[in-house]
Amino acid sequence: MKAIVIEKNGGSEVMQYKDVPTPKPGPGQMLVKLDACGVNYIDVYQRTGYYPMKVPFTPGNEGAGTVEALGPGVTGFRKGATVAWTGVLGSYTQYHLVPADRAVAVPKGVDARTAAATMLQGLTAHYLTRDTHPVKKGEWVLIHAGAGGVGLLLIQMCHQLGAKVITTVSTDDKAKLAKDAGADHVILYTRQDFEQEVNRIAGKNALAVVYDAVGITTFEKGLNLLRPRGLMVLYGQSAGPVPAFDLGVLNAKGSLYITRPGLFHHIATRDVLLKRARAVLGMVRDGKLKIRIGATYPLSQAKAAHDDLEGRRTTGKVLLIP
Repeated sequence: MKAIVIEKNGGSEVMQYKDVPTPKPGPGQMLVKLDACGVNYIDVYQRTGYYPMKVPFTPGNEGAGTVEALGPGVTGFRKGATVAWTGVLGSYTQYHLVPADRAVAVPKGVDARTAAATMLQGLTAHYLTRDTHPVKKGEWVLIHAGAGGVGLLLIQMCHQLGAKVITTVSTDDKAKLAKDAGADHVILYTRQDFEQEVNRIAGKNALAVVYDAVGITTFEKGLNLLRPRGLMVLYGQSAGPVPAFDLGVLNAKGSLYITRPGLFHHIATRDVLLKRARAVLGMVRDGKLKIRIGATYPLSQAKAAHDDLEGRRTTGKVLLIP
């Protein structure tokens, strides 16, 4: 079978499209033929070594496909079923060994590509709006990168929960996507100072929460916009990590809160994984959550997918098709 293999950390060029042995499922595992695997910033962080990984390894943390074989002790799944997962490293491949306790059955009415596009980003948006900050009706929220995969889902969820949503994007086309997803106000940060615009729209120190996956270039201004005891949620750093800073600033700006959450702590047990995944996939099935697949690439073109993701040339979800 074919897979992407990384033998040393570095730029997108270190990803090699290679022949590797097709694995056989062991106890508690399923062999899945992939229909699609998701491309996410965590893949970039692991590739570069920002998140240290033992090399060589196959990247990819998310996918969906058809069960080809069941290992000993696997129950609750059958050959031919469509399953999806997130948090299972090695998904940039044609066939993958997936632990049965980390797989989720894809409901009827949701195709495999949509499921692959939903798992990591959909579950992320769900915990960010339900657990990290339970969004309330009538409060102001700011979502950076509103046309990205998580951004579009955050906009939809915050809008459905009754919040007043402001988002930032870089182009007119992305602004339209964000507006169509339910954003009340869209700021083109390439033309406008988002801090000034948020103050104009919502008033000074009005935001209950800032959802920031950008990092170094947006962090300080975001703090300035929070209401007293407001929350800064850093869930990524596409522009680079936030440097160390004096925590006394949080007190001076109104006893602010800050957190750096991650998905895998919010799906750590099978019960929680199933509850969250069923909720999100159910929203997709029922038409309450729209998944935008912005680009698909053959598995062999993983380099191009990473280059476009890092270059902010993508919208919605990016998929690799084995």
